[in-house]
Amino acid sequence: MATDNIALVRRFIEEVWNKGNLTVISEVVSDKYTGVEPVIGEVRGLEALKQQIQTFRTAFPDLRITIDDIGMAGDRVFARWTGRGSHKGMFMGLAPTNNRGEVHGISIDRITNGKITEHFESYDSLTLFQLLGAVPPVDQLLKGQMGQEQPQRRV
Repeated sequence: MATDNIALVRRFIEEVWNKGNLTVISEVVSDKYTGVEPVIGEVRGLEALKQQIQTFRTAFPDLRITIDDIGMAGDRVFARWTGRGSHKGMFMGLAPTNNRGEVHGISIDRITNGKITEHFESYDSLTLFQLLGAVPPVDQLLKGQMGQEQPQRRV
């Protein structure tokens, strides 16, 4: 059972996210699906999940998710992963930058009757928005606008 659940999550990542094969969704995801991720927010149902995946794959057509670690406890599969891609399409109202980057994340999937029913993920959304050009790099933020040093703050 454990290896089946881990194989299910691996298939979901490889076939759906990496290859964009949306027809596989109904084979591996429950129609009662609920997911939460930091940028899109809550997603309910198969159609909303397909839209979420299309949003990311349109913005990052070369998107590739690599599983760094995977395991499970009870009915949940835990994966630590790295997503890599180039910003080639509109994303959240942001025009393509052609920037290539990577984001690290963790996801937890609850498996019921051989399908993913719940998904929770957290990833480095600050790095994602820096890649998109929506947020300056941290070193620029620390220097302040126009490259000026911030005044010393008293505590």
